[in-house]
Amino acid sequence: MEVDASRLTHLIGELEKLSGDKGIAERVLKKSGLTRKDAAPNAKHYEYKKEALFVREACDALGDVTFGARAGATWRVSNSLTGYISKYSKDLRAAVENTARFHEIIDPAVQYILKVSGNAASFEVTWKDPSYSKFHRHTEFLLFGVLSRMRAITQTNFFPIEMRFDHEVRKSAEKFQKLAGFPVVFGSESLEIILPLSALDLAIPTYDLRLREHLSEYGERLLREQVNGHQTLRSRIEGLLTTSLPARILSADEVAASLGMSPRTFARRLKEERLTFRLIVDELRFDLAKTFMKDDMAFSEIAFALGYADQAAFSTAFKRWTGVAPRGYSLLN
Repeated sequence: MEVDASRLTHLIGELEKLSGDKGIAERVLKKSGLTRKDAAPNAKHYEYKKEALFVREACDALGDVTFGARAGATWRVSNSLTGYISKYSKDLRAAVENTARFHEIIDPAVQYILKVSGNAASFEVTWKDPSYSKFHRHTEFLLFGVLSRMRAITQTNFFPIEMRFDHEVRKSAEKFQKLAGFPVVFGSESLEIILPLSALDLAIPTYDLRLREHLSEYGERLLREQVNGHQTLRSRIEGLLTTSLPARILSADEVAASLGMSPRTFARRLKEERLTFRLIVDELRFDLAKTFMKDDMAFSEIAFALGYADQAAFSTAFKRWTGVAPRGYSLLN
């Protein structure tokens, strides 16, 4: 999965500005598998996962769990097709609906939908590939970025009723609340921005019907020509495992059945890709465990969230991964 390189340019700029250290971006880029060339003026696309890793590594380098949200909150200009279509839409409702229609062209990992009911509207985000939901800091960047873009095109600093994330941050929740200036809820059942209905009627000063129709026609053509995104077997497995959490890890047979494969075919496909089911489960659990630690979750909660029988079982697995117990790892990192 690939995304427009202009977002990386913005992330690098925000990282350097917040740190005051020009060298920090080079270090974070390297850890993320990226280079300056990926953000050069003539660069087009890079792997979605690498952007998510950049946000995670940047948070670690700064020692600031809110970096992704901060970078999203300053994401004002988009030179993508959907950015221009939104800019030339009549009002915020039309802009959101158009974004939902064409966003997969520039960001194939997520999809948006606008739901209107009662006295509020929900800008809901869902993952086409649930394996990316483990990148919590990048998820925060995306949602805060969506709000910032809404404010930019309407040229108003309106406030949503609430922003909701389906992951936890524990002690850091207050930092996000202070940054936002409106209610930010973690541990929600869905990933969404709740808007007052009046916000949908906010006019877009740059509205141009002719340009919007022209760009929409071009977008429709791109959608027709676009080849369906291909998820790797590993990505599909990680997605199924992630959605089964918390508290339970699917078995290999259950995953095989969900993928429409027999256990034998599933094992053969894994072998062809030089993988094992246990390796995928272990690496996913380890990755999530490190994220949960940074979210200030207690070790007992992490054990439950990752499907371990108890904290002792989690500690044994963690020591196998790192050579140290979870508490020792937290102190070192």
